[in-house]
Amino acid sequence: MKTTLKYIILFAVIFISSDLFAQNIHFVQNGVIEFEKRSNMYAIIKKKINKDNETYMNDAFDQYKKNNPQFKAAKSTLSFTKDKSLYKWQTVEETMNNNWLSTDVLADLKNTIATNFDLQSSTTQKSVYEDTYLVKDSIRKINWKITDETREIAGYECRRANAIIMDSVYVVAYYSNQIAVSGGPESFTGLPGMILGLALPHENVTWFATKVTEIAVPEKDLTAPTKGKPTDNKGLKAILLSAMKNWGEYAHPIYKAFSL
Repeated sequence: MKTTLKYIILFAVIFISSDLFAQNIHFVQNGVIEFEKRSNMYAIIKKKINKDNETYMNDAFDQYKKNNPQFKAAKSTLSFTKDKSLYKWQTVEETMNNNWLSTDVLADLKNTIATNFDLQSSTTQKSVYEDTYLVKDSIRKINWKITDETREIAGYECRRANAIIMDSVYVVAYYSNQIAVSGGPESFTGLPGMILGLALPHENVTWFATKVTEIAVPEKDLTAPTKGKPTDNKGLKAILLSAMKNWGEYAHPIYKAFSL
């Protein structure tokens, strides 16, 4: 009888402690997240070397490695409330030596994206070479597969999720349900919490949060971009395919980058 009573008391203590812990969990719904995008330029450039260009590309690549770091870095911010977010780029970024090999569409991509979670819509200001487009459409639907893997990012415990987008682009995301907003960097959303880490492993590019600041975000800081030629995702796809129809094998990675 004493043993039974002991276990009853033990289970009661565990239950009460768990309930109190759950009540004290704080969920962030407003703030600014600072991200660092890192592109592995050594890997990206190496993929561009083939039997048709290796004569001059190998020498150029060796010279590039002597004068440039392996990773190109850029800073961005995501301001958010429970209803909206605005993702944009900072003007100051890591300095690279001026070299034609350091130019890459995905590494240099600088989209500005306003997302309305209530309406499930987004407005993206996208620079495509000399043109700027304003792409208004619904939020991309991503079929995420949530795993048991976890890691800490910017002080938050995050869970891993995987997905395939655009038929062939493998995506790894780490989200925290302590930030109760289904957002993330670039156009990646749809998880039960904020995405604080994002990787496109086959494209050699990552976005990871370096700092999360919980502050009230005024409505003016979430204003969607307005400059650009208006279109939607279908219209942009047609524009890109038409412009690159004679580019052969070089078109595919460029099309993927501009479609993110």
